Amino acid sequence: MENHISKISRWVLCPACGSKTRDRIRADTILKNYPLYCPKCKKETLIDAKNLQITVIKEPDA
Repeated sequence: MENHISKISRWVLCPACGSKTRDRIRADTILKNYPLYCPKCKKETLIDAKNLQITVIKEPDA
């Protein structure tokens, strides 16, 4: 029997161009400082994810 939580999942969209990435998250997924790579625009962005909410981490300027 499948868990109800595992049915709720979404594709992670690229914060730069808005296209679908190769990653999916479920409602119980927690990501911290995750390097999200977009195959379309070829950019890498650090994100946090919790309860299907994605937050972009702004990197400090060096």
